[in-house]
Amino acid sequence: MPAAVGMVEVKGLPPALAVADAMVKAARVTLVGMEKVSSARYTLIVRGDVAEVTTSVEAGVRAVATVNTEEELLLSYHVIPRPDANVETVLPIHNSREVEAYLRA
Repeated sequence: MPAAVGMVEVKGLPPALAVADAMVKAARVTLVGMEKVSSARYTLIVRGDVAEVTTSVEAGVRAVATVNTEEELLLSYHVIPRPDANVETVLPIHNSREVEAYLRA
């Protein structure tokens, strides 16, 4: 069953944790990964129904603003409603064995 994928990329671990927490609390999504893109860039990845993922990503974007800093921490965000199977095969956006316990039906 295809599920939407949502991503929020931030600068720094504290905002990454704030985003991840807000995303899973705001909607019925599963956090399927956190990619450390560089020493300070993190991408949080959630899966679920399109509406839920959209709500989750919006909450994640709002959460970045709550982290106390003077620099811009939000780098990018995006929702893909139905990623192609080839994309799922190559990129780390799938539900892995480690997250099975957290899948939201």
